Amino acid sequence: MIKGLRTVTYPVADLGRAKAWFADVFGVQPYFDQPFYVGFAVGGFELGLVPDGTPGTTGSTTFWGVDDIAAEVERIVGLGATVHAAIQDVGEGIKVAELQDPFGNVIGLIENPLFDPAAVR
Repeated sequence: MIKGLRTVTYPVADLGRAKAWFADVFGVQPYFDQPFYVGFAVGGFELGLVPDGTPGTTGSTTFWGVDDIAAEVERIVGLGATVHAAIQDVGEGIKVAELQDPFGNVIGLIENPLFDPAAVR
């Protein structure tokens, strides 16, 4: 079952500089800080910085929170989506996947046992 919006990611070329800038903009420090990903809890949602990819107006991906990512990928593929990026464990029990809907849009899914949507700044 889809649980609601969880995460928006932004690709950045300089992770350290972007981490400092977003911390200033949102007034919070990251709750998850690794060389491959930096996550901020902002108003019950997550803003993520990814050090690869190309920043731009089409560079963000929205991830919908799920309890069981494997079951949701199977369910949504059964409804006509295709796998755009297979399930991957990105550390500390967090798993992500990207599906492409029948219309060409990317839908991100995230299973994140560390993220507490009730934690509001």
